[in-house]
Amino acid sequence: MNAAIERTLIVLPAYNEQESVGDVVREVRALLPAAGILVVDDGSRDRTFEAAAGAGANVIRLPFNLGVGGAMRAGFKYAIENDYANVVQIDADGQHDPAGVPSLLEALDSADVVMGARFAGTGDYSVRGPRKWAMRVLAVVLSRVASTTLTDTTSGFRASGPKAVRLFAEHYPAEYLGDTIEALVIAARAGCAIRQVPVAMRARTGGVPSHNPVKSAAYLGRAVMALGFAMVRPAESFAVGTARP
Repeated sequence: MNAAIERTLIVLPAYNEQESVGDVVREVRALLPAAGILVVDDGSRDRTFEAAAGAGANVIRLPFNLGVGGAMRAGFKYAIENDYANVVQIDADGQHDPAGVPSLLEALDSADVVMGARFAGTGDYSVRGPRKWAMRVLAVVLSRVASTTLTDTTSGFRASGPKAVRLFAEHYPAEYLGDTIEALVIAARAGCAIRQVPVAMRARTGGVPSHNPVKSAAYLGRAVMALGFAMVRPAESFAVGTARP
């Protein structure tokens, strides 16, 4: 496992997370000292960059906000340029427990993408309303697409192995929900093996939640649209070396 961690880059996409990103970086460093740590400051308007750099992370500063997908694509490119084999995404708000990283990496022995699933028997994380219905529908549909059981297809706590890192460096989608839903479709249709492991989710330690009641009400429609866009793209467009302009 130490060898796998040494070849792993922990990527934290961060937008206005000055309150929490420093603590997350320090926790990752304490638990996974052999891993690389990259914070992608996604056009923050606060002191996210200073907090991340001060905690000891390498930091890429994007000139404007691209969203999680754009930030993660920058992270995948950085991983390739710096000879990392694996990438693990951890949110900068403190919800993802870095102690779960070893189980994600262990599962990469038999998969290319490993999801940290919040609804697989660990922890008490829950959602309600339209968002809950959307997530259930997506789990059923994407389980069929990926030919495996997935209960949490919108989890941002995930690990990518070498094949997926190369794929996502070119094709990781930047659209809303694309970084979760469309990314799984892209991986499955490119021949990546996908599986999940149970993880516990923690409360945010800072920043602003990405979902409020209004956004939650629109979640179902947007999720279906994101899935539709992903499914209509031809599978050959996901081959490495065929990135969209």
